[in-house]
Amino acid sequence: MATARLIFDPRLPIGAVNRRVFGSFVEHLGRSVYDGLYEPGHPAADERGFRGDVIELVEQLGVSAIRYPGGNFVSGFRWEDSVGPVAERPARLDLAWHSTESNEVGLHEFSSWLESVGSELMLAVNLGTRGTLEALDLLEYSNLAQGTALADRRAANGRREPFDVRMWCLGNEMDGPWQLGHRSADDYGKLAAQTARAMRAFDPTLELVVCGSSSRHMPTFGEWERVVLNHTYDDVDYISCHAYYEEKNGDLGSFLASAVDMDAFIESVVATIDHVKAVKGSDHVVNISFDEWNVWYNERFEKVDKLTGADNWPVAPRLLEDAYTVADAVVVGNLLISLLKRADRVKSASLAQLVNVIAPIMTEPGGIAWKQTTFFPFALTSALATGSTVTTRVECERYDTADYGSVPTLDAVTTVDEATGRTSIFVVNRSQSETATLELDLSCTAPVTDAVAQTLADTDVHAVNTLENPERVGMVVNDTLVLGDGVATIELPPVSWTVITLS
Repeated sequence: MATARLIFDPRLPIGAVNRRVFGSFVEHLGRSVYDGLYEPGHPAADERGFRGDVIELVEQLGVSAIRYPGGNFVSGFRWEDSVGPVAERPARLDLAWHSTESNEVGLHEFSSWLESVGSELMLAVNLGTRGTLEALDLLEYSNLAQGTALADRRAANGRREPFDVRMWCLGNEMDGPWQLGHRSADDYGKLAAQTARAMRAFDPTLELVVCGSSSRHMPTFGEWERVVLNHTYDDVDYISCHAYYEEKNGDLGSFLASAVDMDAFIESVVATIDHVKAVKGSDHVVNISFDEWNVWYNERFEKVDKLTGADNWPVAPRLLEDAYTVADAVVVGNLLISLLKRADRVKSASLAQLVNVIAPIMTEPGGIAWKQTTFFPFALTSALATGSTVTTRVECERYDTADYGSVPTLDAVTTVDEATGRTSIFVVNRSQSETATLELDLSCTAPVTDAVAQTLADTDVHAVNTLENPERVGMVVNDTLVLGDGVATIELPPVSWTVITLS
């Protein structure tokens, strides 16, 4: 049994945990909206057609803000199609996902649903096939109280009060050749700057997100950020990061260390932001919106599930419906650790996505909704990671990976909430074979009167929750946690994610 030591110091805070870090993402893709959030006629559907069982699970998940309506979808989206009488809304081809969009659920319906789950709207504008004027029109329609044709049109469509959207994404993944309207960094930076300044002319308090790289492994990574920020630095508040991970070629060891890549991604983008800030001599601080991240078996999608054909445009097809394993959940928990480690600069993040599409929640038409394995680390981190992230050091063994070289077997982060007196420690054991005995040094914290630990692990690291067996995997109380004088010990099973709460 391997031994390790964890030390944290509440006197050395890194940054306050922003609730927006526990955001998610809903795109008009596959069954995310239709047969996911929205299924009129389902036994659990409310009068609006939204599934009540899904609303309950989203509330349990603890999602703070939701990015909408895309994603790749937004680069071909005409927002006007999604408002007004539903019967009069046009069906359109979605070139991003080779589907037909009915526009039955649009801005008004989705905003109503958000109010049901208590989440904030994070709205993306189309800078792929459209531009500044269309973004301004959407902003005016959404946020102006009254007195213009667009504001009055919103009221006539059933919403007298403005939506008052605070956070706006200036396009999506514009560095990607797959994106409709893909541009060079220079061309996109000019358009984004123009749009940002125009939107700020309407309301200088808006929070704007400019597109960063869609992967740290894009050939333009780094230079893309530098050029785009050179155009937009003083006009935006965030630059986006996107990252997806999957187990490839049976290399579980590298996959379990995926957070090493996310750590490097964040550090590189922070360095580039601060370089541009220094060059410009600006006092403004740009932070990171990691507004797409998850485990996604993209290779499987590209080879097996991708839709093609000039006459093949289904409505709400089953796309990207990955069934998540215990190992996937451990990686998701570890990626949350990475986001929290840089709470000083990562101020927003969106788990992509929310329902059915690479999601923690699954549904069956006319049937049940259930929690995937990835539901559990997200829900518990959202509930327990409050206050501030503090300096944490882990002393442990290392192992070799094909993708990332030598990496620590354990990874962890600690949050301290002075208001509640709660300390939360989130830790993963990446070892595939060894239980780790972790010693927690409590010498820097107030006396601990109560401690509880919960662990996600399984003897089968590829176990999943399914329609037939929706509760196969879940959290269990880890009763190996023992409190001593200024120290605590706990055993962490192989391939596991654990949260320890100290009061």
